[in-house]
Amino acid sequence: MVKYIIKRLLLLIPVVVGITLFIYFIMSMAPGDPATLILGSDATMEEILAKRQELGLDDPIIVRYIHYMAGVLQGDFGTSWYNGFNVMAEFLSRIPNTLLLGILSNAFVIIFGIPLGVIAAVKQNSKLDYFTLIIAMFLSSMPAFWFGLMAQILFCLTLGWLPATGAETLKNFILPSITLACASFAGIVRLTRTSILEVNKLDYVRTARSKGCSEFKIVTKHVLRNGLLPVITTIGSYIATIVGGAIVTESVFAIPGVASLMINAVKLRDVPVVMGIIVIISVFVGIVNLLVDLTYAVIDPRVKLNG
Repeated sequence: MVKYIIKRLLLLIPVVVGITLFIYFIMSMAPGDPATLILGSDATMEEILAKRQELGLDDPIIVRYIHYMAGVLQGDFGTSWYNGFNVMAEFLSRIPNTLLLGILSNAFVIIFGIPLGVIAAVKQNSKLDYFTLIIAMFLSSMPAFWFGLMAQILFCLTLGWLPATGAETLKNFILPSITLACASFAGIVRLTRTSILEVNKLDYVRTARSKGCSEFKIVTKHVLRNGLLPVITTIGSYIATIVGGAIVTESVFAIPGVASLMINAVKLRDVPVVMGIIVIISVFVGIVNLLVDLTYAVIDPRVKLNG
């Protein structure tokens, strides 16, 4: 297993290089001059040329990329072209909000989605099963921004139970986490139900029933162990894409997180900020995927991790 982990971590290097190189080229090839955007249309040509030299924009793209990645290897993620803040410091100040949002939303999905999916499978073709599927279909079809706005109108403006925006207290994250969890919740319910139904048809489950085992024991001891394997993989992918999923939610609820920082940086073509976030998120996604694979192997002994 140690060899497998080392191999996966080494394979992460070309993945991160490929992603960051692609993003850097896209950002650099976008129309418009960053120096002009930073200084404004009233800037003189001398000021623009001086700014371009300061930012290193006169160098070839590949040279700029190599210089940037060399700084990253030394722990220097650069500074914002517009606001002058340290990229890593700003990221660290915002990541707690995004992580809390992601943790709460995934906790909601796991605590409520998996049990509902299991119950729907056990009670197949019952009213509860149909009701669960209808709710899942309804939630998966709703755009996150629409659900978030409706939740704000009802629970914040009309009832006054919860704050509408900000990230000052834990109450500020209740509606955003539910909003972020909606689509994932629906997917987990349906996936859990389908997976449990498939495992229910296997021979060893039928054998357990023929021996007179209780349905509760069959489900908890035999069915869940194998039925939840694809669910774990899917939840891992949800965790890995926290920032991407939080973009709309953080915008609707005005949460100062990494996703909103990323959106603003893309709008301004603030290359150091965009690249810093991309590098960190790429490594994070790779590590989460590795942990999911390791968890998969622990739960199912049939899965072998070859180094």
